[in-house]
Amino acid sequence: MSDKNDGKLIVTGIVGTVIAALCCFTPVLVVLLGAVGLSAWLGWIDYVLLPTLAFFIALTLYAVWRRQQRHANQRNE
Repeated sequence: MSDKNDGKLIVTGIVGTVIAALCCFTPVLVVLLGAVGLSAWLGWIDYVLLPTLAFFIALTLYAVWRRQQRHANQRNE
């Protein structure tokens, strides 16, 4: 992976985390699904959103770790 790919991975992780957090902790998703008549889906939404949030947090941490490893290796060379 290059620095450019590490940057994209970090941005993807942060954006996904923010979107998942907004949907988990605010009524944004409830209002949107209710407005379009899909409020029946809200019963299982926590089973999807919480693992999604955990995945994006882990993705962000992995990308930061990879970037730090890359920079440490470049300094040692």
